[in-house]
Amino acid sequence: MSRQFHNKEAATDVSRRGFIKGCTIAAAAMGLSESMVPKLVEAATSPTRPPVVWLHFQECTGCTETLLRASHPDVGSLILDTISLDYHETVMAAAGHQAEKSLHDTIEKYEGKFLLVVEGGIPTKDGGIYCQIAGKTAMAILAEVAPKAAAIIAIGTCATFGGIQAAQPNPTGAVGVKDLVQGTPIVNISGCPPNPVNFLGTVLHYLTFKRLPALDKLGRPRFAYGRKIHDHCERRAHFDEGRFAEVFGDEGHKQGYCLYKVGCKGPETYANCPSARFNDVGVWPVSVGHGCVGCTEPNFWDSMTPFYERLPGVNIPGSGEGIVTGAGSAGKKILGVTAAAVGIHAAVGIGKKVLKGNKSEDQE
Repeated sequence: MSRQFHNKEAATDVSRRGFIKGCTIAAAAMGLSESMVPKLVEAATSPTRPPVVWLHFQECTGCTETLLRASHPDVGSLILDTISLDYHETVMAAAGHQAEKSLHDTIEKYEGKFLLVVEGGIPTKDGGIYCQIAGKTAMAILAEVAPKAAAIIAIGTCATFGGIQAAQPNPTGAVGVKDLVQGTPIVNISGCPPNPVNFLGTVLHYLTFKRLPALDKLGRPRFAYGRKIHDHCERRAHFDEGRFAEVFGDEGHKQGYCLYKVGCKGPETYANCPSARFNDVGVWPVSVGHGCVGCTEPNFWDSMTPFYERLPGVNIPGSGEGIVTGAGSAGKKILGVTAAAVGIHAAVGIGKKVLKGNKSEDQE
């Protein structure tokens, strides 16, 4: 019994560490100071957990799959400690009529108080018949639930901009949430799939400040989509010096040179992929040799293809030993990239400090 109790205590301590680390990483991603971490933790662990309804429409469930593999916090901590996930087709135990009852009970009981998360595009052609749940079209379900929500988080490029379903010729007339809903605040977490840190950061911001974070012109959180990937990519120095991979597998590719010439869409893509890595993995597509495909941008299946051809209209620095002109400007950008990366990775250390401080208070 004592060993089981000890293991339970140890597991709880590890879970607590991971949770604080997640809040710290989210704070760093949002550009908040170390002093805000305890406030995020307090909001995230409040006994009053906001009800969440999660709707699935035209999608591959990749956004949910990414969240299920998140580790800071893990999905168990997110559901049990931070939010009350009252309806989610993938993870809920109920099915059929029981599931539908849970949905309707939640939106009636918590009208104006629950968060609505939408995953997947919404078909509009032919009355929306191409996506139906319980005999209702996605359009009808969204029209019923959205006006009763306190706020809406459209997660993934399908829910934000229509996604692959909306690629030409868009046979089902797929659109994003913002094209159908008015009157309810909407935040777009684009990406195929998006980084769980961006979703968590948005939820924590809402819980802490009682409002959505500052948004860009496309309705995305500025803390996650405020800079182009090209501006804080670890390969940017190679671009500025005119060093490129000409084809996959050549010497430049092996040396880690810029991937623009083999199709990287970083110069036209806004996201924090270089600084906020997915699920404790220390790499991202560009770092392992594959160019960005621009998945956080509207209509990327049309505007960013062919994926392995270079974007037009990008000024390419001359090749050679190095470019002296503009070196100061490039240096400032590189320092900015380093600072952003350090801010994310230093989050772990900050989390340890907060945890240690909490332990000291408990002992007192």
